[in-house]
Amino acid sequence: MLKQFLNLKLSQKLSPQQIQLMKLIQLPTQAFEQRLLEEMNENPALEAGKEDDYEQDEFESEDYDDYDDAEADRIEADDINIDDYLGSDDIPDYKTQVNNYSDDDEDRESPYAAPISFHQDLINQLNTFILNEEDREIAEFLVGSIDDMGYIRRSIPDIVDDLAFTQGIYTDEKNVDRLLHVIHELEPTGVGARDLQECLLLQLKHKTPTEYIELAIDIIENQFDAFTKKHYDKLMQKYSVSNEQLKKAIYEIERLNPKPGGSFAGNSKITENIVPDFAIRIVDGELELTLNGRNAPSLHVSKDYQEMMQTYKDSRDKSTQQKEAVQFIKQKLDSAKWFIDAIRQRQETLFVTMNAIMHYQEEFFLDGDETKLKPMILKDIADLVGLDISTISRVANSKYVETPYGTKLIKEFFSEAMMNDQGEEVSTLEIKKILKNTIEEEDKHKPLPDDQLAEILKEKGYPIARRTIAKYREQLDIPVARMRKKM
Repeated sequence: MLKQFLNLKLSQKLSPQQIQLMKLIQLPTQAFEQRLLEEMNENPALEAGKEDDYEQDEFESEDYDDYDDAEADRIEADDINIDDYLGSDDIPDYKTQVNNYSDDDEDRESPYAAPISFHQDLINQLNTFILNEEDREIAEFLVGSIDDMGYIRRSIPDIVDDLAFTQGIYTDEKNVDRLLHVIHELEPTGVGARDLQECLLLQLKHKTPTEYIELAIDIIENQFDAFTKKHYDKLMQKYSVSNEQLKKAIYEIERLNPKPGGSFAGNSKITENIVPDFAIRIVDGELELTLNGRNAPSLHVSKDYQEMMQTYKDSRDKSTQQKEAVQFIKQKLDSAKWFIDAIRQRQETLFVTMNAIMHYQEEFFLDGDETKLKPMILKDIADLVGLDISTISRVANSKYVETPYGTKLIKEFFSEAMMNDQGEEVSTLEIKKILKNTIEEEDKHKPLPDDQLAEILKEKGYPIARRTIAKYREQLDIPVARMRKKM
């Protein structure tokens, strides 16, 4: 039996320009500056700085009515109105509203001297060992396989295969294992380990032997699972030692570095300085918002391109090459005009969004008390400013704001709402703060399990299920009670 259905579907497609604008909005200050440089390198019609005064009359669009029909089909010269691209006599309002932008336009991060990289330091150490040519190539390959935390995460059979396929070096697992022991002699101690257990053992075996070091080695080597699960009673029974003896052995283990590569000062992965996209200050008891001035560059269309267009307009005999050239010029002018307008839209979007967030969370920004952060979701701000939720998300997820209480990631101000025992809506951020404080104040010899934490928060006026406590604890990167136990 045949059935017919009428299916109505409403779809919306974004234009390439809209997609590019969304990408611009998402960029934080530093990435935006890089994108700006890329655009200027790609489009010679786009220039930085303020343009000198010029006579606007000679660039009126009606002067282009001498194009023939064929040219109009190809060039669409009437679409080009230079006044839309330029005009130092008509500066857009957003460039004059300096109160919207911070006065640190020239603020830049301090340059740093390029340090030696983590891997180069290991190679330099390797050069102090006497190795034949093939062994040195294998050892250097092993160094190259070490990640930023100092580990070799791949198995020896896989490394043997890689040496054969990528380096043309045919060896066996025994030889690679022998050279891996050479890598284990490099500093920092523990580098080149395959897992945490091996990393800790390498460090312990490099220490001067003592009663407690030897006990720590035995524990890591033979009772690693019991140690990681903090089954201290089982360990005391296994080794017939007192609580104090085990405590001293555990202390030796806790002093070790589980990430030997991460502590290297010259690690190739250098932490990038955060450049706040906004700044909030308190002036005479009122909040004042500024957008980092580096987000408001002065741009204009190249005057050389205007002159090219003028030359074409004045030319009587227009060759095919000239027609192709003016079409290229038009494309670049259109692109420059769009980019300048997109930057303006980006600035306005960033400012109105952050301004709405600032006023929504006014109580927090006035005194810095995190418990005063109100429940706030993306839709709340989207409704206030009349923008899509996706646009608010792009602003919040990648931008930082400098406040009197430190520099914050904007998305940290968003949270769901929950009801307290008074029937009032409270932010989940407030609950997480109280949960964190409760765990910090607990007796570490008897840390609180999730069900007890739930009871404590209920007594404080926040009736929350145990599973919700577990979820918040994980979001705060706090381990379970057993893993928080101290001897």
